Amino acid sequence: MAMTETQTEAVPKTKEPGKFITILRLLWADKVATTAAIFVLIVIGCAILGPILLDGVATKANLRGRNAPPFDLSKGFLMILGGDQLGRPLLARIIVASGNTIAVATGAVVASMIVGSSLGLIAGYSRGRLGQVIPRLADVIMSFPSLLLAVIVLYMLAPSVGNIVLVLAITRIPIYLRTTRAEVLEIRERMFVQAAQVMGASTGRIIFRHIMPMILPTLLTIATLDFAFVMLAESSLSFLGIGIQPPEITWGLMVAQGRPYLTSAWWLSFWPGLAIILTTLSLNLLSNWMRVALDPTQRWRLEIGGKKNG
Repeated sequence: MAMTETQTEAVPKTKEPGKFITILRLLWADKVATTAAIFVLIVIGCAILGPILLDGVATKANLRGRNAPPFDLSKGFLMILGGDQLGRPLLARIIVASGNTIAVATGAVVASMIVGSSLGLIAGYSRGRLGQVIPRLADVIMSFPSLLLAVIVLYMLAPSVGNIVLVLAITRIPIYLRTTRAEVLEIRERMFVQAAQVMGASTGRIIFRHIMPMILPTLLTIATLDFAFVMLAESSLSFLGIGIQPPEITWGLMVAQGRPYLTSAWWLSFWPGLAIILTTLSLNLLSNWMRVALDPTQRWRLEIGGKKNG
């Protein structure tokens, strides 16, 4: 008996990896998602550091370099993508413009997710009149095309960063409201929620302690996908001339400014347009990975892939 206990105690306990390590392993199992994540991190780094390091270079005109062609390193590395109509380096302007583009998209997504999910939690958990009134608010907003509503509002208001964030956030609220409400309607009938109610748990504790962690992965997946949509919407508004105005820079505004030169200097619109496409594509790929990684019924695919790669 003593020998058995000694042998049992001698067996080393395997330490399970933390959540962060597990997420990295799941991400590494999908090489496409890993590439997309690296690109998104590069864009975020440019958005944070670009305006600090290259703001002066991106706004300094040099008429000798007007519409300079790309891949000509004789004028310096920053001119590798060419120069714009005032001779400003396109690489520096794209890096600086990423700050405004990402800031507007982040503000709109975060604001719409907080407001929409909060209203969805109230509408889904409430069994009274609020559960019927709040969804009608989403129906009213969704009755107008989101981009058309943004165009109308920004035409009447000044096209500032705050107004753009506000308008884009309002148009995206119904997505989070309806998703959260549908999730809560299903979760509130589960046994663990009913057990918490019987034990006398408060409504706030049930919502934030038991229900919110269940729907948060879905909201994060939608937010990642919605980030790409909002970024495209902001670029469209800037392209139409009712978004962020010069001297501020966004990728959509750069595409619009290069439109008159498409036949003679195609690179003025091509490079910022390519930045929009690659960022949107990367966010969509990350959203697909998150949908699989956060779903326990599908996560085994990534776990098997991670073991093979390991």
